[in-house]
Amino acid sequence: MRICLLTEGSYPYVVGGVSSWVQMLMEGLPEYEFVVYSIGAEAKDRGHYKYKLPQNCVGIQEVFLDEILNLKAGTMQEHALTEAQQQVLEELVKGDQPINLDGLVDIFRNKHWESPLDIFMTGDFFQVIRKIYAERYDYLPFTEFFWTLRSMLLPLFYLLQQELPEADVYHSVATGYCGVLGGIGAAVYHKPFMITEHGIYSREREAEIIKSDWAKTDFKSVWIRYFYNLAKLAYEKADHVFTLFEHNGQIEKELGCDPKKIAIVPNGIHMERFAPIPELTDHGGTINVGAVVRVVPIKDILTLLRAFFLVHQDMPDTHLYVMGNMEEDPEYAQLCLNTAELLGITEAVTFTGSIQVTEYLPKMDILVLSSISEGQPLSVLEGFAAHRLFVTTDVGCCRELIYGDSQDTLGDAGIVVPPLDFEAMAREILRLARNFPLRHQMAQAGYERTLRGYTYEHFIDSYRRIYREEGELGASWQALASN
Repeated sequence: MRICLLTEGSYPYVVGGVSSWVQMLMEGLPEYEFVVYSIGAEAKDRGHYKYKLPQNCVGIQEVFLDEILNLKAGTMQEHALTEAQQQVLEELVKGDQPINLDGLVDIFRNKHWESPLDIFMTGDFFQVIRKIYAERYDYLPFTEFFWTLRSMLLPLFYLLQQELPEADVYHSVATGYCGVLGGIGAAVYHKPFMITEHGIYSREREAEIIKSDWAKTDFKSVWIRYFYNLAKLAYEKADHVFTLFEHNGQIEKELGCDPKKIAIVPNGIHMERFAPIPELTDHGGTINVGAVVRVVPIKDILTLLRAFFLVHQDMPDTHLYVMGNMEEDPEYAQLCLNTAELLGITEAVTFTGSIQVTEYLPKMDILVLSSISEGQPLSVLEGFAAHRLFVTTDVGCCRELIYGDSQDTLGDAGIVVPPLDFEAMAREILRLARNFPLRHQMAQAGYERTLRGYTYEHFIDSYRRIYREEGELGASWQALASN
């Protein structure tokens, strides 16, 4: 059986997080063939993989959104769209109705366009845009409205025209563009489609847009509604939606996903990889604080540095290790280095770059996760497996990992603080740094919680069963179609 894994902005170009999850999934299920359909940002990444593809990954199809910049538009066309097709595009732009995927397939896959730009050169679509502008946005310059729509819709139009690999099951790791394409692949080839949602894609995009400079204030609501509608479309077309923890499932219901489709499959890690790491000791020396993290804005390293500045002021015999890739966003990495220098903590902070985490975890006394958005962070589970406790922000699954779910009586495995609150983060790091018995107790709770519910074996067995059931579902559809 062949599974098409659809990724976006992650595997195989980015280390950690969803990418690590994809690699573990393929490696753990050698009985299945995988083909990866990867949506990347920049064509310069083509062929530059951060992972060695497993033998059962029989192909990877790469599509890069910056290639849109090389597209050329044709000449103006009249009467290129039917009234029904114009209605589909009007509903897409307005965003008041669910996106009509079948209608978009009819426009972009059943009709020949030299370029997705060509649709913006049709008089029909231009009139649709002018109509919506007159009804809702005539207080803004028309040119700004037109170019905003073009920027928003062009990636989707471009992807809708790409060929998709044929597979027995389509499995998307998000509800964004790759979720839409998974729905198209399933519709074109009449195969099951499933989603595993790590973070809540639409909410992550909303947070990004609100803070952005590239989306002008008057158009931020348009962008946000658009991404929520992409998510709703993915939920609607999926046969099953898997997520990592209960709270995410509740959010998916609130966003319009049918509750009957939702199931929980936690991440899992190789416990044996961390078995040689000794438990915490009360060594009486420098307290090492560590963050296993990519140095990118969503991980909010700046808040971590501000927190450590307060920690180091109060307890000079402390050191911070920021352990992770610094190449993904060089500008942000440099900002972090500059911030450490500005705060006067350069001598007390080490940016290691990419490392073998098992070599550094034995040195750590306290681990920290300062992210502003997460799903179910593998770095926390790996820290727990190494008998280390955490201070985390209250994002994603962190609260459940630290304090346990409603059935868990193991106790706290660390402390949760609000995102961006560097003072609270510093306060809790200092409290733990001064209380070894509490650190040791929390580290034991985290280790036991991971052992009971977050092992690699449980994760792989779950997806082995899921793929088998999805394959059987697809086979039953084929049998019905042939009768």
